[in-house]
Amino acid sequence: MDARALRPSLTALMLALTAVTGLIEAVSLLALGPVFTAMQTGNVLFLAFGAAHEGDLPALPAAVSLVAFALGAVCGARMESAAEGRGWRGMCVGLYAETALILAAAVGGWRVTPRFGDPGAPHLVEAALLSMAMGIRNVTSMRVNVPGVPTTLVTRSMTGLLAGSALGRDSAFGYGSGAWARRALAVLAMFAGGLTGALLVRAGWSVGEVLLPAAVVVAGVTVAHRTLLPLLHTR
Repeated sequence: MDARALRPSLTALMLALTAVTGLIEAVSLLALGPVFTAMQTGNVLFLAFGAAHEGDLPALPAAVSLVAFALGAVCGARMESAAEGRGWRGMCVGLYAETALILAAAVGGWRVTPRFGDPGAPHLVEAALLSMAMGIRNVTSMRVNVPGVPTTLVTRSMTGLLAGSALGRDSAFGYGSGAWARRALAVLAMFAGGLTGALLVRAGWSVGEVLLPAAVVVAGVTVAHRTLLPLLHTR
């Protein structure tokens, strides 16, 4: 068999990262918040609702996440662009940093008990670490730009899936091509990751115990990209 047939596709790696996002957001919302770490639209709204003192939503977790995410995005952009300028793989550099941050959150959260609605200082620290990791991830996924698999949200994937389906019949979204499969897998990956995270929290796992598998998967994606995929210069 041709060795190239054994190489995982970049799409498969990005789908794995999408599942990790689902797991991390389950931890963030159910054990650390309510707060998002990857999908910052939710945090902007949580902050707005908290500022209005409506809905009984604390504004502090959302503010912490937004600041940490912004820091991660800036650091990720500088790291990955500098790496590619030196002929390195920007995606790998970003994934190294993401793995380190998620692993730090896993270690720091090993004895942190999930708490919904009234996060303490340890919960906010965990949320900040994960938000920084997701800020870097957003830079990585946008630079790689696998169509239909943004890894940190599935709204666009669902829109493309439906618009390019036999129902939407829009050629601008790839109607008549195989793009629908990639988008459908992205939605399923996010669902699977979120379901896994929610079940682990429900089973009584600590924050660190739930995050450890996420760190392992991101590390595995990094190794796979570095050792099994050809050099990719992405924009």
